[in-house]
Amino acid sequence: MNDMLESHNPATGEKLGEVKIASPEDISQCVARARDAAPAWRELGLEGRRSLVEKAWAGAESGGKTLVDLICREMGKDIRRATVEVNGTLYGGPYISGQVLEALQPKETGNGTRIEYRPLGVAAVISPWNYPLAMANNLIVPALMAGNSVVFKPSEETPLVADYFVRLLNRVLPDNVLQIIHGRGAQGRALVESPVNIIAFTGSRAAGKDIMARAAGGIKRLVMELGGNDPMIVLADADIDAAARFAVGSSLENAGQMCTSTERIYVDRQIAEPFESRVVEIAALYKAGPWDMPRVNVGPIINEKQHAMILDHIRDAQTKGARILLGGSDQSPPYIHPTVIVDMTEDMVMAQEETFGPVVAISRFTSVDDAVRRANNTPYGLGAVVFGKQKAREVADRLEAGMVGVNRGVGAGDAPWVGAKESGFGFHGTRDGHRQFAQVRVLGYSD
Repeated sequence: MNDMLESHNPATGEKLGEVKIASPEDISQCVARARDAAPAWRELGLEGRRSLVEKAWAGAESGGKTLVDLICREMGKDIRRATVEVNGTLYGGPYISGQVLEALQPKETGNGTRIEYRPLGVAAVISPWNYPLAMANNLIVPALMAGNSVVFKPSEETPLVADYFVRLLNRVLPDNVLQIIHGRGAQGRALVESPVNIIAFTGSRAAGKDIMARAAGGIKRLVMELGGNDPMIVLADADIDAAARFAVGSSLENAGQMCTSTERIYVDRQIAEPFESRVVEIAALYKAGPWDMPRVNVGPIINEKQHAMILDHIRDAQTKGARILLGGSDQSPPYIHPTVIVDMTEDMVMAQEETFGPVVAISRFTSVDDAVRRANNTPYGLGAVVFGKQKAREVADRLEAGMVGVNRGVGAGDAPWVGAKESGFGFHGTRDGHRQFAQVRVLGYSD
């Protein structure tokens, strides 16, 4: 058995490096070391932990250029997007730590009662490949700040960037407070089944269900964001150009490999033709290719399995009557050029599951009630968007999603990152999200 995990450039297939796959014994020992390190980390207190987190993230800035390069080569993101992710991660460590510091302050409620927020113990953090630093950072920082030690398993698709990031941080953090293990599904399952106290996960709905089942025996705490199949409703009085620009930008961002990408667009039949025409015009301006080529804004698909799944969704739609206005199903790895599909129906796979690729899928409606019903007809509920004027807020109120945007995207500012229905279990970000990484304790006392 090969005990090394190879990392390859999705654009070229070039081997970039390799890391050791954790054995069951490695994972057991790692968790044991984390548990041994937790008491001293807890005793530092919130202020002490924040001081070290700020110092560690500030020190990691020296590796910023290498992190950008690794994201470009290992994930396929272009330099601009990779730079934004790295800068946001390095800034986000101190920023999030300050939020957690405020959120976890003990509170006197009167009558001799005090609410405290104490560490849970060992946190398992399992993160995805599409935002290999940002998604991990949003879970690691609050877990550490709450006083937990962390065992981090990054995606098998992007092990090098995660490994380098952890090495940068561990120049400052105490030994074994933040550890990393590598591998595939087997290693993730072993970590979930190990004696950790909380599991923070971002990934697929199927993986999330498996984690819930495996965590049930220990009644382990869970914080999970489980993807989406985000709808967009374009009302008859919408600004057609603005709606079309958003639809294309959201559907194609990061080559469509984003949990809050717009996956299903429902447009009022009265404005469907000009809207669809404008979408095609805008999408045709996008260019697929390797990250280091000029004017490329759609990078490679992460692997051949994902590439094949996207094409399967397109072919399924064609078979069931959809029309392709741009792109198509005859595309070779590693790229899928921007594709625009119209006449999407509810029996198509892409209407039921997230395609996670650079596809703009459009369906027409005659009744707003029907558009809302179709938008909500999914087990997912991460994000949703409405474009329109007079009744846009009213329609938005009817959508079953954790995050809803009106004439704009979702998730901006200091709002929590939260999914409804099967798109989430718990949530992260903001005071209430950060508190999920801690154990609430109520202390009653009398003088």
